[in-house]
Amino acid sequence: MPVMHQAPHPDTAEITLIPVMAALSDPIRIGLVRTLSDCRERGWGELRAPVAKSTLSHHLRVLRDAGITRTRQEGTRCYVTLRRDDLERRFPGLLNAVLAAADIDHVGRHVGLGTGNGG
Repeated sequence: MPVMHQAPHPDTAEITLIPVMAALSDPIRIGLVRTLSDCRERGWGELRAPVAKSTLSHHLRVLRDAGITRTRQEGTRCYVTLRRDDLERRFPGLLNAVLAAADIDHVGRHVGLGTGNGG
């Protein structure tokens, strides 16, 4: 059985403010965070955004590299979850403030869930 490469994730203590804020500076990424804010694991194929799949993959990698999400690979499928607890430990209240502001301004509302195959 082939070994699947698991993407690197920063430990909670390694999550820093500048990469988090940079990752949250894009409407697509804010929409992804809003979509994942229920803390349920989602297959990449479930996520819908008005960008090419390669661009969506880029946005998911930026979120992962910043420590905002965790990606898990299972076979050929990838699943993503929001690291809400880790972000709350590092920056209390930040994620809730960003999500509330995004909701008020309708940032990322064009990103959501589809009926994809889960990965």
